[in-house]
Amino acid sequence: MSETTDKTLYVSDLDGTLLNSDSQVSPETVAMLTRLIDDGALFTIATARTPATVVPLLQSLPMNLPFIVLNGAALWNNELQDYEQVHTMEPAVVQAVCRHFENRGIHPFVYCRSGHQVHAHHVGPLTWQEKIFVSDRMNLPLKQFFLEDDHYSQHPDVMLIYSMQDYGKLRRVYEELQRDVDCSPFVYHDIYDFESGLMEVYRRGVSKAQAIKALAQRCGATRIVVFGDNRNDIPMMQAATVAIAMDNAFPEVKAVAHEVIGNNDAHSVARWIEQDFYRYRQ
Repeated sequence: MSETTDKTLYVSDLDGTLLNSDSQVSPETVAMLTRLIDDGALFTIATARTPATVVPLLQSLPMNLPFIVLNGAALWNNELQDYEQVHTMEPAVVQAVCRHFENRGIHPFVYCRSGHQVHAHHVGPLTWQEKIFVSDRMNLPLKQFFLEDDHYSQHPDVMLIYSMQDYGKLRRVYEELQRDVDCSPFVYHDIYDFESGLMEVYRRGVSKAQAIKALAQRCGATRIVVFGDNRNDIPMMQAATVAIAMDNAFPEVKAVAHEVIGNNDAHSVARWIEQDFYRYRQ
Protein backbone atom coordinates (compact mmCIF):
# COMPACT_ATOMS: atom_id res chain seq x y z
CA MET A 1 0.00 0.00 0.00
CA SER A 2 1.35 3.44 -0.90
CA GLU A 3 2.41 5.68 1.95
CA THR A 4 1.50 8.78 -0.05
CA THR A 5 -1.20 9.80 -2.51
CA ASP A 6 1.13 12.27 -4.23
CA LYS A 7 1.79 11.58 -7.90
CA THR A 8 5.49 12.20 -8.52
CA LEU A 9 7.25 13.67 -11.53
CA TYR A 10 10.97 12.82 -11.64
CA VAL A 11 13.16 15.21 -13.65
CA SER A 12 16.89 14.87 -14.20
CA ASP A 13 19.50 17.15 -15.67
CA LEU A 14 21.77 15.39 -18.19
CA ASP A 15 25.44 16.44 -18.13
CA GLY A 16 27.09 15.63 -14.82
CA THR A 17 23.85 14.10 -13.54
CA LEU A 18 22.13 11.38 -15.59
CA LEU A 19 25.07 11.12 -18.01
CA ASN A 20 28.31 9.54 -16.85
CA SER A 21 31.80 10.96 -17.36
CA ASP A 22 31.77 9.66 -20.95
CA SER A 23 28.61 11.76 -21.57
CA GLN A 24 26.51 8.61 -21.99
CA VAL A 25 23.58 6.98 -20.21
CA SER A 26 25.09 3.87 -18.65
CA PRO A 27 23.59 0.45 -19.47
CA GLU A 28 22.73 0.04 -15.79
CA THR A 29 20.80 3.32 -15.80
CA VAL A 30 19.01 2.35 -19.02
CA ALA A 31 17.92 -0.96 -17.49
CA MET A 32 16.64 0.60 -14.27
CA LEU A 33 14.84 3.51 -15.92
CA THR A 34 13.26 1.26 -18.55
CA ARG A 35 11.71 -0.90 -15.84
CA LEU A 36 10.58 2.17 -13.88
CA ILE A 37 8.95 3.84 -16.88
CA ASP A 38 7.29 0.57 -17.92
CA ASP A 39 5.92 0.31 -14.37
CA GLY A 40 4.42 3.78 -14.58
CA ALA A 41 7.07 6.17 -13.25
CA LEU A 42 6.79 9.69 -14.66
CA PHE A 43 10.33 10.51 -15.76
CA THR A 44 11.84 13.08 -18.08
CA ILE A 45 14.90 15.27 -18.45
CA ALA A 46 15.55 19.02 -18.26
CA THR A 47 18.67 20.20 -20.03
CA ALA A 48 20.33 23.12 -21.75
CA ARG A 49 21.00 20.82 -24.72
CA THR A 50 18.91 20.82 -27.89
CA PRO A 51 17.06 17.77 -29.25
CA ALA A 52 19.92 17.31 -31.73
CA THR A 53 22.07 15.71 -29.03
CA VAL A 54 19.38 14.68 -26.53
CA VAL A 55 17.52 12.36 -28.91
CA PRO A 56 20.55 10.15 -29.71
CA LEU A 57 21.56 10.04 -26.05
CA LEU A 58 18.15 8.80 -24.89
CA GLN A 59 17.28 6.53 -27.81
CA SER A 60 17.58 3.39 -25.65
CA LEU A 61 14.97 4.59 -23.15
CA PRO A 62 11.17 4.28 -23.60
CA MET A 63 10.62 7.97 -22.86
CA ASN A 64 6.92 8.88 -22.96
CA LEU A 65 6.96 12.45 -21.61
CA PRO A 66 8.17 15.54 -23.44
CA PHE A 67 11.83 16.46 -22.99
CA ILE A 68 12.48 19.88 -21.44
CA VAL A 69 15.23 21.25 -23.66
CA LEU A 70 17.05 24.55 -24.10
CA ASN A 71 16.74 25.21 -20.35
CA GLY A 72 12.96 25.30 -20.64
CA ALA A 73 12.68 27.35 -23.83
CA ALA A 74 11.11 24.36 -25.57
CA LEU A 75 9.42 21.01 -25.10
CA TRP A 76 10.35 18.19 -27.47
CA ASN A 77 7.87 15.43 -28.32
CA ASN A 78 10.08 12.46 -29.04
CA GLU A 79 7.27 10.34 -30.47
CA LEU A 80 6.41 13.02 -33.06
CA GLN A 81 10.07 14.06 -33.45
CA ASP A 82 9.06 17.70 -33.26
CA TYR A 83 8.71 20.59 -30.85
CA GLU A 84 5.53 20.81 -28.79
CA GLN A 85 6.14 24.29 -27.47
CA VAL A 86 8.74 26.97 -28.09
CA HIS A 87 9.37 30.32 -26.38
CA THR A 88 11.07 32.64 -28.86
CA MET A 89 12.76 36.02 -28.45
CA GLU A 90 11.68 39.30 -29.99
CA PRO A 91 14.01 40.48 -32.81
CA ALA A 92 14.76 43.72 -30.94
CA VAL A 93 15.85 41.73 -27.88
CA VAL A 94 18.02 39.47 -30.05
CA GLN A 95 19.76 42.49 -31.54
CA ALA A 96 20.30 44.10 -28.13
CA VAL A 97 21.77 40.90 -26.69
CA CYS A 98 24.10 40.41 -29.66
CA ARG A 99 25.34 44.00 -29.36
CA HIS A 100 26.39 43.39 -25.77
CA PHE A 101 28.33 40.30 -26.80
CA GLU A 102 29.95 42.06 -29.75
CA ASN A 103 30.95 45.06 -27.60
CA ARG A 104 33.04 42.57 -25.60
CA GLY A 105 34.52 41.03 -28.74
CA ILE A 106 32.43 37.87 -28.41
CA HIS A 107 30.57 36.25 -31.30
CA PRO A 108 27.73 34.05 -29.99
CA PHE A 109 25.73 31.34 -31.70
CA VAL A 110 22.12 32.26 -32.43
CA TYR A 111 19.77 29.27 -32.41
CA CYS A 112 16.65 29.56 -34.55
CA ARG A 113 13.86 27.03 -34.90
CA SER A 114 13.28 25.85 -38.45
CA GLY A 115 10.57 23.20 -38.36
CA HIS A 116 11.90 20.29 -36.31
CA GLN A 117 15.50 21.48 -36.72
CA VAL A 118 17.72 24.01 -34.98
CA HIS A 119 19.61 26.36 -37.28
CA ALA A 120 22.68 27.65 -35.45
CA HIS A 121 24.02 30.89 -36.94
CA HIS A 122 27.46 32.29 -36.16
CA VAL A 123 29.40 35.26 -37.51
CA GLY A 124 33.10 35.87 -36.87
CA PRO A 125 36.04 33.68 -35.84
CA LEU A 126 35.40 30.56 -33.78
CA THR A 127 37.21 30.02 -30.47
CA TRP A 128 38.96 26.69 -29.97
CA GLN A 129 36.03 25.55 -27.82
CA GLU A 130 33.59 26.51 -30.54
CA LYS A 131 35.57 24.71 -33.24
CA ILE A 132 35.35 21.47 -31.24
CA PHE A 133 31.67 22.13 -30.51
CA VAL A 134 30.83 22.59 -34.20
CA SER A 135 32.95 19.65 -35.34
CA ASP A 136 31.24 17.28 -32.89
CA ARG A 137 27.76 18.35 -34.05
CA MET A 138 28.22 19.07 -37.74
CA ASN A 139 26.37 16.01 -39.03
CA LEU A 140 23.46 15.80 -36.62
CA PRO A 141 20.09 15.47 -38.39
CA LEU A 142 18.29 17.87 -36.04
CA LYS A 143 20.86 20.69 -36.18
CA GLN A 144 22.48 22.66 -39.01
CA PHE A 145 25.24 25.25 -38.65
CA PHE A 146 25.29 28.43 -40.71
CA LEU A 147 28.72 29.99 -40.26
CA GLU A 148 29.36 33.56 -41.40
CA ASP A 149 25.60 33.96 -41.74
CA ASP A 150 23.77 36.81 -39.99
CA HIS A 151 20.28 36.09 -41.34
CA TYR A 152 19.10 35.55 -37.79
CA SER A 153 18.94 39.31 -37.16
CA GLN A 154 15.23 39.51 -38.07
CA HIS A 155 14.37 35.83 -37.59
CA PRO A 156 11.02 35.40 -35.77
CA ASP A 157 11.97 32.12 -34.10
CA VAL A 158 15.19 32.71 -32.14
CA MET A 159 15.15 30.37 -29.14
CA LEU A 160 18.64 30.82 -27.72
CA ILE A 161 21.79 32.94 -27.91
CA TYR A 162 24.73 30.82 -26.78
CA SER A 163 28.43 31.31 -26.15
CA MET A 164 31.37 29.38 -24.71
CA GLN A 165 34.30 31.51 -23.63
CA ASP A 166 36.49 32.43 -20.72
CA TYR A 167 34.15 32.48 -17.72
CA GLY A 168 35.23 35.97 -16.60
CA LYS A 169 34.39 37.51 -19.99
CA LEU A 170 30.98 35.89 -20.06
CA ARG A 171 30.26 36.95 -16.50
CA ARG A 172 30.69 40.60 -17.48
CA VAL A 173 28.25 40.22 -20.36
CA TYR A 174 25.81 38.45 -18.05
CA GLU A 175 25.87 41.33 -15.57
CA GLU A 176 25.28 43.87 -18.37
CA LEU A 177 22.35 41.88 -19.79
CA GLN A 178 20.72 41.55 -16.39
CA ARG A 179 20.92 45.33 -16.03
CA ASP A 180 20.07 46.46 -19.56
CA VAL A 181 18.06 43.90 -21.56
CA ASP A 182 14.67 42.24 -21.00
CA CYS A 183 15.82 38.63 -21.22
CA SER A 184 16.76 35.60 -19.10
CA PRO A 185 20.55 35.03 -19.13
CA PHE A 186 22.35 32.11 -17.47
CA VAL A 187 26.12 31.81 -17.02
CA TYR A 188 27.99 28.95 -15.38
CA HIS A 189 31.30 27.14 -15.35
CA ASP A 190 31.93 24.28 -17.75
CA ILE A 191 31.91 21.12 -15.59
CA TYR A 192 34.83 19.74 -17.59
CA ASP A 193 36.95 22.94 -17.57
CA PHE A 194 36.44 25.33 -14.65
CA GLU A 195 38.17 28.27 -16.40
CA SER A 196 35.75 28.06 -19.32
CA GLY A 197 32.20 29.31 -19.12
CA LEU A 198 28.92 28.65 -20.87
CA MET A 199 26.31 31.33 -21.35
CA GLU A 200 22.74 31.01 -22.54
CA VAL A 201 20.26 33.81 -23.14
CA TYR A 202 16.54 33.16 -23.50
CA ARG A 203 13.26 34.99 -23.58
CA ARG A 204 12.35 36.62 -20.29
CA GLY A 205 10.83 34.11 -17.88
CA VAL A 206 12.28 31.00 -19.48
CA SER A 207 13.73 28.51 -17.00
CA LYS A 208 13.80 24.82 -16.23
CA ALA A 209 11.73 25.60 -13.14
CA GLN A 210 8.81 27.10 -15.05
CA ALA A 211 8.81 24.30 -17.61
CA ILE A 212 8.86 21.62 -14.91
CA LYS A 213 5.99 23.19 -13.00
CA ALA A 214 3.89 23.39 -16.17
CA LEU A 215 4.66 19.77 -17.07
CA ALA A 216 3.83 18.58 -13.54
CA GLN A 217 0.44 20.29 -13.74
CA ARG A 218 -0.18 18.69 -17.12
CA CYS A 219 0.68 15.22 -15.70
CA GLY A 220 -1.34 15.73 -12.55
CA ALA A 221 1.79 15.42 -10.41
CA THR A 222 1.74 17.14 -7.04
CA ARG A 223 5.24 16.04 -6.02
CA ILE A 224 8.30 17.05 -8.07
CA VAL A 225 11.71 15.44 -7.59
CA VAL A 226 14.65 16.94 -9.49
CA PHE A 227 18.31 15.99 -9.88
CA GLY A 228 21.11 18.40 -10.81
CA ASP A 229 24.75 19.33 -10.52
CA ASN A 230 25.33 22.79 -12.00
CA ARG A 231 24.34 26.36 -11.20
CA ASN A 232 21.70 26.52 -13.92
CA ASP A 233 19.88 23.73 -12.03
CA ILE A 234 19.41 25.84 -8.90
CA PRO A 235 16.09 27.48 -9.95
CA MET A 236 14.47 24.12 -10.66
CA MET A 237 15.82 22.74 -7.40
CA GLN A 238 14.33 25.64 -5.48
CA ALA A 239 10.97 25.01 -7.15
CA ALA A 240 10.95 21.24 -6.50
CA THR A 241 9.32 19.30 -3.69
CA VAL A 242 12.53 17.28 -3.33
CA ALA A 243 15.85 18.54 -4.73
CA ILE A 244 18.70 16.07 -5.16
CA ALA A 245 22.29 17.12 -5.85
CA MET A 246 24.99 14.86 -7.18
CA ASP A 247 28.15 14.28 -5.17
CA ASN A 248 30.04 15.91 -8.07
CA ALA A 249 27.80 19.01 -7.97
CA PHE A 250 29.03 22.54 -7.34
CA PRO A 251 28.90 23.57 -3.66
CA GLU A 252 26.14 26.12 -4.35
CA VAL A 253 23.98 23.34 -5.78
CA LYS A 254 24.54 21.08 -2.81
CA ALA A 255 23.65 23.97 -0.51
CA VAL A 256 20.10 24.24 -1.90
CA ALA A 257 19.51 20.47 -2.16
CA HIS A 258 17.50 18.40 0.28
CA GLU A 259 19.84 15.47 -0.25
CA VAL A 260 23.23 14.73 -1.84
CA ILE A 261 23.64 11.33 -3.50
CA GLY A 262 26.44 9.51 -5.32
CA ASN A 263 28.27 10.83 -8.35
CA ASN A 264 27.19 10.61 -11.97
CA ASP A 265 29.31 7.51 -12.62
CA ALA A 266 27.45 5.42 -10.03
CA HIS A 267 24.01 5.29 -11.75
CA SER A 268 22.88 7.38 -8.78
CA VAL A 269 19.82 9.05 -10.30
CA ALA A 270 18.23 5.78 -11.41
CA ARG A 271 19.06 4.08 -8.10
CA TRP A 272 17.43 6.90 -6.10
CA ILE A 273 14.29 6.89 -8.26
CA GLU A 274 14.05 3.10 -8.04
CA GLN A 275 14.09 3.18 -4.23
CA ASP A 276 11.66 6.11 -4.05
CA PHE A 277 9.18 4.88 -6.65
CA TYR A 278 8.81 1.36 -5.30
CA ARG A 279 8.63 2.64 -1.75
CA TYR A 280 5.83 5.06 -2.62
CA ARG A 281 4.27 3.04 -5.45
CA GLN A 282 1.82 5.26 -7.26
